[in-house]
Amino acid sequence: MPSFDVVSQVELQEVDNAVNQTVKEISQRYDFKNSKTTLEWRAKEKEIILVADDDYKLSAATDILQSKMVKRQIPLKNMKYETIEQASGGQVRQVIKVQQGLDKEAAKQIAEVIKQSKLKVQAQIMEDQVRVSSKSIDDLQATIRTLKSAPLNVDVQFVNMRN
Repeated sequence: MPSFDVVSQVELQEVDNAVNQTVKEISQRYDFKNSKTTLEWRAKEKEIILVADDDYKLSAATDILQSKMVKRQIPLKNMKYETIEQASGGQVRQVIKVQQGLDKEAAKQIAEVIKQSKLKVQAQIMEDQVRVSSKSIDDLQATIRTLKSAPLNVDVQFVNMRN
């Protein structure tokens, strides 16, 4: 029976490259001269720690980071921004978590979109992905088109297409 998997993956090496480019640009920019703005990529926790002198520098550093991510085709939908908190020395800190894989909520949302499409396909939630199967490859391709146009909370990719 033909099937494919719906996944949400972020290339972590590209995130590391985007963080390194952002750090380099911040060190060279005039508006960040004499500031203590730092970026740290924690690969094991899949999070970016951003510390800046004030809210303005924090938002400017976030904009630079986002532009570097867009250039490297990293989906911004998979970045979860936590609340800005006060750090030592009057600085502000923000943690940005990189979502890898589909959480239960996103998987349920994808299954619901597939169900509402009224195509003859079955969606099965399997840990951090959704497997879609059908007797017809045309129905699977229609499902992919439906999911691409659906307003989902995460960026999705389609892998493991099998006949």
